[in-house]
Amino acid sequence: MNTITRTAYEDEEAIMAWELINEPRCQADYSGNTITEMGAYVKSIDGNHLLEVGMEGFYGDSIPRRKQYNPGYQVGTDFITSNLIQHIDFATIHAYPDNWLGDESEDVQEGFMQKWMTSHWEDSERILKKPLVLSEFGKSKKDKGYSINARDSYMNFVYSSFNNLAENGTFSGAMVWQLLDEGMDPYDDGYEIVLSQDTSTNSIITHQSSQIASFQHSYSASYK
Repeated sequence: MNTITRTAYEDEEAIMAWELINEPRCQADYSGNTITEMGAYVKSIDGNHLLEVGMEGFYGDSIPRRKQYNPGYQVGTDFITSNLIQHIDFATIHAYPDNWLGDESEDVQEGFMQKWMTSHWEDSERILKKPLVLSEFGKSKKDKGYSINARDSYMNFVYSSFNNLAENGTFSGAMVWQLLDEGMDPYDDGYEIVLSQDTSTNSIITHQSSQIASFQHSYSASYK
């Protein structure tokens, strides 16, 4: 029950989707059986909302050649297998090349990011036939050589890459991690953005919000 609107969560129009778990990893089982079970359960109690897994996007054994896009390791998930499950409505990826490839240059990290986004966009379009959301990305203040200008440049790069792909199909959103309000210091993890303090970053996000609002996609015909 939403304690503010007094609306049952299954009827709450402010909710877009449920996430099964944040960044699941299981070295023992790439099959997706757990996701199948839990996806069916969530849909049985709430058939009104979309459902996604919350995956980072690491490739597994279903298409071995795709493992080349992983950042040098595998974490016990399979982007393809898990998102093909009937009850999963759209796919997600996260991207933290500054963490995954922390010893590499900015150019290498951006190159990885471009390939990461493109490969998952291709797979969502051709194999999953479901929308794709980049549901977490950012640049940490803990990174060596960090500056707001460097973060803004990286965000512009990601948004530009996203927009180019989104104009041609399944890419449906790109969400920065994470936006905080003033006074939320306990939630700081290095990636925090306080829009009232970071005016240049605020302008980038505002412009991107307007840009994505202009995209007109109809998934009803593409994903039947």
